Order: sequence, then C-alpha cells, then structure tokens
Amino acid sequence: MNSNLRSALSVTGLLLLVACQHTLNAPANAAKFGEANRMTMMAQVVNPDPVYDRPMTGSGASAAQAIERLRTDKVKKPERVRTTQGSSSGGN
Repeated sequence: MNSNLRSALSVTGLLLLVACQHTLNAPANAAKFGEANRMTMMAQVVNPDPVYDRPMTGSGASAAQAIERLRTDKVKKPERVRTTQGSSSGGN
C-alpha cells in the first residue's frame, strides 16, 4: 500500500469518526432547532373559522363620512403626548 492511499484512508476514517462524534454529542434539544421560526409562523396564523359572540357589522355610510372628514381636513387632531419628562437625573 503506498503512502498516499494510506493517508487518504486515514483522513477519510478520521472524518467519519468526527461525524459520529458530532451526532453522539448533539445537544438534547437539537431536534428543536428551527422551533422559534415555526412558533413565529404559527403565531401569525389566524383562526380560519372564528366564532364571535355577536356578528361584526360595518357601515359604508359612516366609512364614507370618515373619508370625507379626512379629505376636507375636518378631523380632530389628537393632542400631543410627551413620553419623557423635561428633567433628568445624573448618576455619579
């Protein structure tokens, strides 16, 4: 057996052993990889057959009036709300 073939077989054997070692020492939760992605997708799925206590109703007339108020700029502007106070405390 020449040394190149022996080297190739040795490297192949080592790679196989490394692959076995990796699967034997896999974390206990390795089967759950990608679970966060699946959970996020399921959270976005809405109940396809919802049951409501009372039927949802809408009014085309009130929607048209709301759109007209928007177009004529007669919508009541919301008051400005500040999320921070004017003072701050420094820590030394």
